[in-house]
Amino acid sequence: MKRRDFMVVSAAAALGFAALPASAQGNAAAQLVTAAVGDIEQAINSGKTGPALYSDFERIFERYGDVGFSAQGVMGRPWRDMSNQQRAQFADSLKVYLSRKYGRRFREFRGAEIVVNDTRSIRRGVEVVTTVKLRGQSPFEVLFRVREVNGPPRFYDLVIEGISLVVTERAEIGAKLDARRGDVNALIADLRTEA
Repeated sequence: MKRRDFMVVSAAAALGFAALPASAQGNAAAQLVTAAVGDIEQAINSGKTGPALYSDFERIFERYGDVGFSAQGVMGRPWRDMSNQQRAQFADSLKVYLSRKYGRRFREFRGAEIVVNDTRSIRRGVEVVTTVKLRGQSPFEVLFRVREVNGPPRFYDLVIEGISLVVTERAEIGAKLDARRGDVNALIADLRTEA
C-alpha cells in the first residue's frame, strides 16, 4: 500500500498517542486523535469486512471529522455554486465514498502504531504531529489538522510526507465532476456506489 493511501485511511480515524502537548487547544487536538485511535483500532481488529466495516468507518468520520469542512475543501471552487442541500448531500456521499474506498485496505494496518510527538498552531487550528510505524516500513510523519468551531475539535485534513488528503481528493473528485460535465447531482449519486 502506498503511504499516501494511509493518509486517507487515517482520515477515518487516527491510530496512537504518546505525549500531551502543553497548550489547552493542542491538548484538545491530541485528545481527539487519541480518542479516534481507540475507535479505529477497534474497527481494524474486529474482524469485520465489507459493509459492516465501512459502516464503522463512516461513524468514525461523523464522530471525529469535520466532514462538512473537509467536503468544502475537496469540492473546491464549485462549492460556492452548490445549494445547502447539495453541500450536505455531497459531504455525506464523500464520507461514504472514502470509507469504502480506503476501508478495503484497513486490514493491512493491524498492529500499526502512531506516536503523537507535538502540536503546533496553524492558520486553521492545530496540527498534531505524529510518527506512524507500520510493520516492514520505515516510520513516517503524518500531520492531523484539527479545528474547533462552535463545538469540540474535529479533524479536517491529514498530511503525509507533505501530501494533503484534501488536495489529493480535490484532484480526484474534480476529475469525476468533469467526467459528468459539471453535474454535481450525478457526482453525489455516483460517489455512493463507486470505489
